[in-house]
Amino acid sequence: MKSLAEFGLSGVVSNETMRTVDKNADVWITPRERMEAAGTQLANAVRFENPNSVLFLCGSGNNGGDGYVAARHLAEEMSVTVVSFGAKTPEAASAFDALKASPVFVFEVKTADDFPLFEADVIVDCLLGTGAKPPLRPLYAEAVSRMNAASAKVIACDVPTPEARADRVCAFHLAKTNGAEVYRIGIPLAAEIFCGEGDLLSVLAKNSASHKGAGGTVLVIGGGPYQGAPFLAAEAAFRAGADIVRAASPVDGFMPDVILERLSGDKITEEHKARLIELAVAADVVVAGPGLGTDADSLDSVREVVSYANRAVVDADLLRLPLPRAREETIYTPHAGEFARLFGSVPKDLAERGRAVCKAAGDIGGVIVLKGETDVISDGVRVRFNRSGCEAMTVGGTGDVLSGICGGLLCRMPSFEAACAAVYAEGLAGEKAASVVGDGMMPSDLLKEIAKVLWK
Repeated sequence: MKSLAEFGLSGVVSNETMRTVDKNADVWITPRERMEAAGTQLANAVRFENPNSVLFLCGSGNNGGDGYVAARHLAEEMSVTVVSFGAKTPEAASAFDALKASPVFVFEVKTADDFPLFEADVIVDCLLGTGAKPPLRPLYAEAVSRMNAASAKVIACDVPTPEARADRVCAFHLAKTNGAEVYRIGIPLAAEIFCGEGDLLSVLAKNSASHKGAGGTVLVIGGGPYQGAPFLAAEAAFRAGADIVRAASPVDGFMPDVILERLSGDKITEEHKARLIELAVAADVVVAGPGLGTDADSLDSVREVVSYANRAVVDADLLRLPLPRAREETIYTPHAGEFARLFGSVPKDLAERGRAVCKAAGDIGGVIVLKGETDVISDGVRVRFNRSGCEAMTVGGTGDVLSGICGGLLCRMPSFEAACAAVYAEGLAGEKAASVVGDGMMPSDLLKEIAKVLWK
């Protein structure tokens, strides 16, 4: 793992990135353990100010829980007052129960009349965590107003509450704002560099007001020598949340879910290009390459069509130089042989492989998913690895399923995030399917499991 440390995160990260890391960390360190570590570090930051009195403003989430832990640690060293807005998460409730066994003054606030005087040497802002946005609820806004008017030094827990002042910001694991002091709380490197459950948090479900098409429209272009590939990709796009999926292919296939654009002949040629461009421009995402084969006329025709697409996933035999590129974002999904054909070789060492994929992605200006026992995903800047999956997934067709998942997710997500979520989801779906059928698993067995992984 030490050799992979170069791929860890640094600098200021987005709230979404930290949320992903936090959830991925659940495999190794529980939320309650992270809260205890964060609260301990927060207490140390308060001690540095050498105050006689401290006031904690604790919201209802885990940010408030960090404050409860810190207050408990300081309870016998100074005068500690806690303003609590209630504890809604199990971790915060547990921390609050422990706090109540300590010698502190606790004010449970339900109206503005419940606030104590904001008189303390230090006020600790534990009201709201990452992702909070104005306008604040009235009681929170009142707390912020009183805190801003107080003469005390203000320390923000992880991030300042919107519209609140902060003299210091004590961030945990990674900085979310400029100028924050970063305190480590035991989250392992693997939570940053390996895909996991956290990557699925960015897969947003449709809201109740959605209409047909809100999940996106996907066009799959492929088929010829391999008739099943485009339809596997098309069904996978449906399972990944696309609302309308069309397969443009020179092969017959009746699938009631998929709109078939039957192309004449037995392969895609120049004569189909105008119609395919028309379909590509109308789609949110084009998935190109599954089952296409190596015919030069087919490759040249589809390569040009991709250049008209808004977003694209490029797979299989279309992964040849010059690589086609969509107008906005493109995901490329080579296996080791295809990557070697494009970029010369696939290093055996995982760290070297990460560097190679990162360089290649930067050179072509897209996201690369190098499929393998450990997948490598890069956008030319960031590098992630994925270990989900099992040996039963060596069957033909799983790559077509992956390209379809990428296409479905790319309708509603940025390419790098979509790729990370897709590879993790397919691997987990493969593990679940194989637990039932073992080595007899077919690529179509993944389809229902993918929907459960992503949406349940």
